[in-house]
Amino acid sequence: MSESHELSRGLNPRHVQFIAIGTAIGTGLFFGSSETIQAAGPAVLLAYLVAGAMVFVVMRALGEMAVRHPVAGSFAQYAGSFLGPFAGFIVGWVFWLELAVVAIADMTAVATYMGLWFPGVAGWVWMVAAIAVIGALNLMAVRVFGEMEFWFSLIKVVAILALVVGGLVLILWGREVGGTTPDFAHLWSHDGFAPFGLWGILMSFSVVVFSFGGIETLGMTAGEADDPSRSISRAVNTVPFRILLFYVAALAIIMSIMPWTEVTGESSPFVAVFSALQVPAAQHVMNFVVLTAALSAMNAIFYACSRTMYGLAEQGHAPRSFLHLSKHGNIPVVPVLSMFFTGAVGLLLFLTIDERLFFFVAAIATFATVFTWLMILLAHWRMRVQMAREGAADTSYRMPLFPLLNAVATAFMVFVVVLLATTESGRDAFLVGAGALVLLTLAYVTLVRGRGRERVELPARASAELPTSQLSDSRR
Repeated sequence: MSESHELSRGLNPRHVQFIAIGTAIGTGLFFGSSETIQAAGPAVLLAYLVAGAMVFVVMRALGEMAVRHPVAGSFAQYAGSFLGPFAGFIVGWVFWLELAVVAIADMTAVATYMGLWFPGVAGWVWMVAAIAVIGALNLMAVRVFGEMEFWFSLIKVVAILALVVGGLVLILWGREVGGTTPDFAHLWSHDGFAPFGLWGILMSFSVVVFSFGGIETLGMTAGEADDPSRSISRAVNTVPFRILLFYVAALAIIMSIMPWTEVTGESSPFVAVFSALQVPAAQHVMNFVVLTAALSAMNAIFYACSRTMYGLAEQGHAPRSFLHLSKHGNIPVVPVLSMFFTGAVGLLLFLTIDERLFFFVAAIATFATVFTWLMILLAHWRMRVQMAREGAADTSYRMPLFPLLNAVATAFMVFVVVLLATTESGRDAFLVGAGALVLLTLAYVTLVRGRGRERVELPARASAELPTSQLSDSRR
């Protein structure tokens, strides 16, 4: 183990950019989008736009805190500083829960995708293999993780660009595909644009929010980025473009090529569209892409979970053994190894409730995601109030239209929690999430002592300031 308790700053701006992309494009888009389309029809595009706008507000809030305080543990540390030690404990472990169940969903997706090529092999075999490979990558230097996430994400980006460009060509060409002529009119000609009305849009929010879950992992890179102020601000500013291209444009193209009524949910709509194009081996190529997406998400989750536990240990909210770093690469070994145990739990669940496991854990992750985003917004609000009270210098990368946007996003998060609590499809997830909060509260009261009961001190770093040119861009 290393004598130093400092993580290495081995992530360059290219790594951070693609980590942001990798966490924004996962199984929620490639696999879960079938259920959102079934729930709302083409109007699901509105759900992605609304949820995406709220995600951007959350990321701007997180970006402002990360630029001012680039520390390991990210928003768990911010909550511990601006909302108190109890909030820091709850946020850190709820975020860990969110990513842990998303990792289980990704493992399930890996088993599904590998089943296309090896139908005779049990799904648990591929889940074990995925855990072993991703865990090994995360035990290497952080730069290795950054490089792998870069290439994983690049594959996904190229595939989505190919879908959008190729789909536009087919739509403008008007050539029949799979017995249907691609046309934008498919977006409104099958029982209308919103066949299930407003209720259908609302019902799609649980999986839509899950699709964006994990994007806050970007904040975790602040403690290991070469230049956190430049890297994080640039990555956050690209969030609206990524949402428009990767979610709204891609799904609009899919539902224009094949009517939404034909998206059955039996397979990824991306696989279905590429198969309908009748390109040789297209189905296998796309299967490789969605497999890569699942592995990419798992890779980012292992990283984020281990850094979350490292940050919690710094606050006194996790065992001190989590602070031990490897001699080569300064990797928090114990937190990374603990993710193997999480994978074992996911494997057990897969063997128990195979058919509905993905959407069950997606609903639970939605609750944890929304709770985490809500706490990020509240921590940011308290930070700005504290800065105003102390007369501190304004943050270079500040939230636009504060506090209006912050209040709107906060109201949206509360609305989604209420939606989960009052609908049949989300009630189980709400009860599991609420039960987790109760258990974490009991754990804090009975287990946390000493330093864990103290407010986190976050020294502002002058190095976190932006160059003048970028400062003007961030204030537009």
